[in-house]
Amino acid sequence: MINVDSVLYKGRPDMKMSPVEEAIYDKLDSLSIEYFRSSHDAADTIEDCKQVENVLGCEICKNLVLCNQQKTKFYLLLMPGDKKFLTKVLSKEIGSSRLSFAPAEYLKRYLNVTPGSVSILELIFDKDKNVNILIDSDLLKQEYIGCHPGKNTATLKIKSSDIFETFLKGIGRYYTTVDL
Repeated sequence: MINVDSVLYKGRPDMKMSPVEEAIYDKLDSLSIEYFRSSHDAADTIEDCKQVENVLGCEICKNLVLCNQQKTKFYLLLMPGDKKFLTKVLSKEIGSSRLSFAPAEYLKRYLNVTPGSVSILELIFDKDKNVNILIDSDLLKQEYIGCHPGKNTATLKIKSSDIFETFLKGIGRYYTTVDL
């Protein structure tokens, strides 16, 4: 059980933030993307996320950073939080064998984030587009998604269309839809 603030706030917090958080909020604001925010203790598990989802009124998506065995191809997979991830199914669909979770050093290098805090929002730091974006088709059907703004002690509620259209277009990125 984690402590979750029961208030859903609109906009960025009025407090000192890390440079990573500051950059994410700046990008969202520059793109005129509306977002709501929940503050909470570190949400490290799906069970923790369920508590936060009750405040947000939407599901927090699962964000997995994967790589091939040679660590030459990297993927950010977004999928519904309650959906089971099957490496074999995804590997076959994208034509890549032996996918595994990317080591923390690559999360820091490409996305400027630590494990447990990854979301699509950190793609603003992947200037060389080293990380390919994969989005499960079920997630595209949701009106809102929840994602961390650079740390797992806050979660944002953002319209899916604002993320998958406005945000990605605003950073010059495209995604591939997968069916898991």
